[in-house]
Amino acid sequence: MKLSSSIILPVCLAMFSLQACANSKINDSDSSGLKPAVQKITNYKILTGAAQTEKYLPLLQGKRVGMVVNPTSVINETTSVDSLLKRGVNIVKIFGPEHGFRGDASAGIKVDDAIDQKTGIKAVSLYGKHEIPTPADLADVDIMVFDIQDVGVRFYTYINTLQYVMQACAENKKELIILDRPNPNGFYIDGPILDSRLVSGIGLKPIPIVHGLTVGEYAQMLNGESWLKNKVECKITIIKVANYTHDMPYDLPVKPSPNLNTQQSILLYPTLCLFEGTYLSQGRGTQFPFTVLGAPALKGKYSFSFTPKSIKGMAETPLHQNQECYGLDLRNYNISNLRKDKVLNLKWLIELYQAYPDKADFFNFKLSKQMNNFDKLAGVYSLKEQIIAGKSEKEIRASWEPGLSQYKKMRKKYLLYP
Repeated sequence: MKLSSSIILPVCLAMFSLQACANSKINDSDSSGLKPAVQKITNYKILTGAAQTEKYLPLLQGKRVGMVVNPTSVINETTSVDSLLKRGVNIVKIFGPEHGFRGDASAGIKVDDAIDQKTGIKAVSLYGKHEIPTPADLADVDIMVFDIQDVGVRFYTYINTLQYVMQACAENKKELIILDRPNPNGFYIDGPILDSRLVSGIGLKPIPIVHGLTVGEYAQMLNGESWLKNKVECKITIIKVANYTHDMPYDLPVKPSPNLNTQQSILLYPTLCLFEGTYLSQGRGTQFPFTVLGAPALKGKYSFSFTPKSIKGMAETPLHQNQECYGLDLRNYNISNLRKDKVLNLKWLIELYQAYPDKADFFNFKLSKQMNNFDKLAGVYSLKEQIIAGKSEKEIRASWEPGLSQYKKMRKKYLLYP
């Protein structure tokens, strides 16, 4: 098995428990003729892959560059596209995943190709039917750059975009530079391994729900396990995060998508997104999505309530719109419990199913277009069956073996960080 080469390139973003960031200095130029951003490196600060521009600007010199980016693609507080343009990089095309390049599209909303108003560069949407860049998309591109913040969960679609971009680059003989970023949920690995019968847009490869990889590490896995179509291999250069380990807390400086708008929601997301396959609201249509759970049918069983409303750019038609939902308020849930236990919280799923009065409705995704197929989210048929059968959390977890342990062993081959 051949692993793609990686280059250690530190870059500056903030760390969860250490918010202070060293002052950046910009040199007049470097050997490439492009202006780099030089960051002061300390022993305690996480530095991501994007802002240490002097490490990869020489690779972009004289080349037509395509960038796969979204609002999380920042160098300090400036988008990487705008920052690199100022440093003389010839960016000829922008590729945007779900939610669009500027991040103003709701989940699942079709985003059309357009000219980015700020830069005048063509922005190609990589969500919907046009998931894989075409030969025509890449014809005027010499090298691609992938710079997107992921949250470390199988059903979060940015790793799908990474796979599709790698596929296109491999087939069209284009090199891909990956500006790596920390995984805020990288401190644990949990959940069932995806059943090949349930491959979908929210699960493409046999990994658990919480996979414990950065996008750079996942790219190495895609290559190393020959998971790209026709077993092609993408030439990748990974710009590693400096001063980072998987156990380190990491507070994202930019929300990764419209409905993950707080650190609390990002850390609860691996568990709460499973409820998208239930007839319960996860808070879409509020200003605090993925931190609450509830449904009108739970009135009288829980005192806490919230009412989903239409919110442009977040949830135009949320589940249970304009209806008071009763359930759990997790906005003040102690996240240190997740870091201590390092597992998905199945107790909430078990509890709310048992409390739900009409159990035939609980997993019935035909009730609303806003619901997803629970089996596809879970990646297995058995989890729903186990919840319905009243299995304990211990029994459910036991069924994830030996697949989960085998994945953890395989994962070690591709780690870039302790």
